[in-house]
Amino acid sequence: MEALADRTRSANPDGIAEAARLLARGRLVAFATETVYGLGADATNGEAVAAIFIAKGRPRFNPLIVHVADTDAARRQGVFHPLAEKLAAAFWPGALTLVLPRRADATVSLLVSAGLDSVALRVPSHPAAQALLQATGRPLAAPSANSSGRITATSAAHVAQELGGKVDLILDGGATPLGLESTVIGFDGEQAVLLRPGAIARDAIERITGPLATASGTIQSPGQLESHYAPQARLRLNAAKAEPGEALLGFGDVAEAWLNLSRRGDLQEAAANLFSMLRDMDDQVSAIAVSPIPETGLGEAINDRLRRAAAPR
Repeated sequence: MEALADRTRSANPDGIAEAARLLARGRLVAFATETVYGLGADATNGEAVAAIFIAKGRPRFNPLIVHVADTDAARRQGVFHPLAEKLAAAFWPGALTLVLPRRADATVSLLVSAGLDSVALRVPSHPAAQALLQATGRPLAAPSANSSGRITATSAAHVAQELGGKVDLILDGGATPLGLESTVIGFDGEQAVLLRPGAIARDAIERITGPLATASGTIQSPGQLESHYAPQARLRLNAAKAEPGEALLGFGDVAEAWLNLSRRGDLQEAAANLFSMLRDMDDQVSAIAVSPIPETGLGEAINDRLRRAAAPR
């Protein structure tokens, strides 16, 4: 196995260029932001995004923060209203994440949004992050670059200790200046809601928004999964075949599937396809049968999402 030191590159022009090439190929790159190190993947590539969950050892789908180069890039993914525009003008580039309605023509993977109708967006200020975004030319999904449940990584050495060979490249941008995750703000109509305290203090935000509301189950953000995407169509799980009136969402080598999450039985491919295929089928059928999916690796997360989607509502 390649030595950990060989996976680390300085965030100089050569290192940035190598990182950008890897990201374009669907690989994982850890990079410095002003808050913490992020585990980055091409946010428009569902399989690359699925690889983040595998690398972090947390096979449970949470919405991921998408890093973009500037506010114009953010507007191509999320729907801004006047208060969101004011916050972006005040704090971007910087340590603020805005959870906004997802645009119908957004290019980021549905897996980034965990099947929700929102997308979490941030414009980082760290020069290494900005250089990488410019070189890559696409949005980057990047949760903290650490194993699930472990201390957040604030240096390249921390990332190497935490993730080792699970990351294709660690872009060393030095110790992160803030060392605390971004503040996450969502919206309930025109009311701003504090979803996660972070590197920008409440009072600084409230000077623009007025008093922040407390997060409730109706607001969705990274780390909050109180409700999940559920199709209008009736969902039946662990189905050997489709019954009359149903369409089959297959997995593996199954006959007569309307769509197939992964014909080769690849759970990473299935995770990348899950939400988009459910939406496609929901637009066309009233009842969906789903083939059995193993409860191993990402299968645990896929089944968790399917059970929640199939629950009475």
